[in-house]
Amino acid sequence: MPPSPPTAAGRATPRAMLRLLTWARPAVPRVLLGGCTALGASMLALAVPQVLRAIVNGPLLTDSSRRGVVLGALLVLGLGVLEAVLVWSRRALILTPGTTVEREMRTSLFRHLLDLPVAFHDRWSGGQLLSRAMSDLGTIRRWMVFGLVMLIVSATTLVVGVVLMIATSWQLGLVYVAGAIPMVWLSFRFRTGYRDVARRARDQAGDLATTVEESVHGIRVLKAFGRGDDALDDFVRQADELRETEIHKARTLSRVSFALGAIPEAVLAVSLAVGVTLTARGEITVGALVAFFATAAVVNQPVERLGALLAMTLDARAATDRYLQVIDTPSTVTDPARPSHLPPPGPHGARLVLDGVRFGHGDEPDVLAGVDLVVEPGETVALVGLTGSGKTTLLQLVPRLFDVTAGRVTVDGVDVRDLTRAELRAAVGVAFEDPILFSTSVRENVLLGVDAAGATDDRLTRALDVARAEFVHDLPDGVETVIGEEGLSLSGGQRQRVSLARAIAVRPRVLLLDDPLSALDVTTEAEVTQRLRAELTGTTTVVVAHRPSTVALADRVAVLEDGRITGVGTHRDLLAHHPHYRFVLTALAATEHEPVDDEVEAAR
Repeated sequence: MPPSPPTAAGRATPRAMLRLLTWARPAVPRVLLGGCTALGASMLALAVPQVLRAIVNGPLLTDSSRRGVVLGALLVLGLGVLEAVLVWSRRALILTPGTTVEREMRTSLFRHLLDLPVAFHDRWSGGQLLSRAMSDLGTIRRWMVFGLVMLIVSATTLVVGVVLMIATSWQLGLVYVAGAIPMVWLSFRFRTGYRDVARRARDQAGDLATTVEESVHGIRVLKAFGRGDDALDDFVRQADELRETEIHKARTLSRVSFALGAIPEAVLAVSLAVGVTLTARGEITVGALVAFFATAAVVNQPVERLGALLAMTLDARAATDRYLQVIDTPSTVTDPARPSHLPPPGPHGARLVLDGVRFGHGDEPDVLAGVDLVVEPGETVALVGLTGSGKTTLLQLVPRLFDVTAGRVTVDGVDVRDLTRAELRAAVGVAFEDPILFSTSVRENVLLGVDAAGATDDRLTRALDVARAEFVHDLPDGVETVIGEEGLSLSGGQRQRVSLARAIAVRPRVLLLDDPLSALDVTTEAEVTQRLRAELTGTTTVVVAHRPSTVALADRVAVLEDGRITGVGTHRDLLAHHPHYRFVLTALAATEHEPVDDEVEAAR
């Protein structure tokens, strides 16, 4: 399993949350309006105790006016109904913009993932990216539409309620304020302890998603080797780690929730004793005592919610940090500020030149240590070398899946780094050794790189014919058949032929073939090779040869040795004068269990 990406240094919570305005700004007016309705509902709730105070001190304790009591009750009922309407309005106002923000953030993340270079995706596991795109963004949305609004409303309600309690009875108000001091201290302690465990839980969830993803994709291997129990043990171990972390979170939250619930109740008990004494002395009225406790009951609700709201905020902060960790990763393969353009295509394809090309991964030694190679328009060159010599890496430098460390790659005299990636990749077609297909129809897979105007039935049929992929017409729905995830419903040879058809359908100036026929039987390979030779007459082609039979496609052969091209020539000339080429060809024949060419034996 690929290692998890390093955890980003935590940002200050307000600063991290402010970054969300980049996506949330269009939704701010409705969120603010929803917050105002929620705040209005809380203020109405705080108004009820003041009505009760007037009723108790008025009709109940003085003239016993039934009319006054009824009017007071109707006023309380009206305030309650209005409060319910405002609560409903908050939900109606905030729900839609919240989901819109989530969609925009998810779209921005996916767009950025598509823009990031292959090197980024080599380092990051799919499960970590998936958890950021799904569960993390869901957490952020819930916090924006509920947690943030209710945190502000609760804090405001708490402040206004305490002011009202002090105004009602300063003695009882001070008792309540004294009880708030340990609650504030507990909240800060909770924030410190919960923050790190919240981030750890999300990272562990991403690792668990990666394990599921890899096991599902590799289910055939696990079954074939009987390693299902080992995969289950690994999954259970990671699931147990996540469970322990979640239990730690729950325990931390339960402790602070218990304290935030118990302390206000204890304060109310003390307040009751003090309040009865003050009332008996005549220092406060019965109505004031009732209003104080009714106000305290309203204030206690946001106090008791404080732990859950803080937990939601810290979860959202961890999710935001994880999201920004990806979205803030710069792409090292970018379009130039002032792009050049390719000249009009010639009748025989493009001229491809690799001039002093060097490439290495980070601090590792260079895989390519100065490659010089010229492929003339319409020419087919086979790239031959031992396993690990950098053949596939060299091909990936042409469409800028990676950028060269030094030197340059040019197509028709234009440095590929001076072109936009869209223009470059429209001119370069690639068929990889390990074909990746998508869970769409055969038609969509083959015409993936073709624009809408060029996606004709004739182009589709021609590409399938050249790649000997006519088998698709026998599928249940023909070319409209939706193939399984990554094309695993097809055989290896079938996937390779569909992938080859996809590269051919683009009709590129430069075609890069990374041993696209390795899964085919000898007869089918010979037929595909013959058709490719006829089809590639107007296309410049570089084909990586992992077995001797693939060399038959080439006009010339280039030998990659120790990160350099050490020989270029025809198959016959290299056999006669290049010992390493003979050694490579013999090694490839042994690996693929092919008979050693008589010319190789004669040249040894």
